[in-house]
Amino acid sequence: MTFIFYLILFTHLFIMKKLLLLSGLLFFLSCTVTVNRKKTVANLQETFIPNGKLFTALFQQQAAEYKALCLQSYNMATIRLQQYVKSTDKPLVIVTDVDETVLDNSPFAVHQGLMGKEYEPEAWYEWTSLAKADTVPGAPSFLKFAASKGVQVFYITNREERERAATIKNLSNYDLPNADDKHLLLKSTTSGKEGRRQQVANDYEIAMFIGDNLADFTDLFDKKTPQRRSNIVSSLQAQWGDKFIVIPNTNYGDWEGALFNYNYKLSSHERDSIYRTILKSY
Repeated sequence: MTFIFYLILFTHLFIMKKLLLLSGLLFFLSCTVTVNRKKTVANLQETFIPNGKLFTALFQQQAAEYKALCLQSYNMATIRLQQYVKSTDKPLVIVTDVDETVLDNSPFAVHQGLMGKEYEPEAWYEWTSLAKADTVPGAPSFLKFAASKGVQVFYITNREERERAATIKNLSNYDLPNADDKHLLLKSTTSGKEGRRQQVANDYEIAMFIGDNLADFTDLFDKKTPQRRSNIVSSLQAQWGDKFIVIPNTNYGDWEGALFNYNYKLSSHERDSIYRTILKSY
């Protein structure tokens, strides 16, 4: 009996020891998971914007849906140009934006995103100086079609004077029409494009505007709140797909700036906090 008693006692103590070790291990793993989860959340807050830029660049580079949307827009532009009836004796022109409308700068977004960075002027100048941006799907064929009909193209862009030569070279690489100083209107003192649009309208009849940003079409959208921008879009419903041809751009634009009141001095963390307060969940 004594032997059996000690055997049972020993077995009980052995099992208890194993249970304690297992409990300790589970507690350690639980703490590790909690710490890692906290680190993941912290990393998310630090890299929300760069990672977001990478994801939207991935869409721009790889999604057939993006290509379809661009082709849809330029197909509509072709139809509208064919249907257009001149109302003046002025030469007919098209006014288009450049970046993410004619030229695809997604490699720049990827370059910055991989380093955990957003837009930086010097990095941007370095990219544009290479004159290696590809074209947005549908842009070359449409612009060349317009030129074949005797319609000139004016490029109104917020690239700067230092980027003129490289921009013309980049456009010329694809034999795009009117890739010259006369037809390239760069940013001078303001990012607003209304003055440059009026400059073109003084001597030409503008058949349509093409852009990825609402400010490419009218100054009604300049520095407006998200709700005001949405309301103006509704009020101009008949213009979309007619006078105004929109190219998709989820990577950047005034749509994003409007969310933080165009205060581009905010840090990524500060913008991240704003975005998380306005995102809808359930």
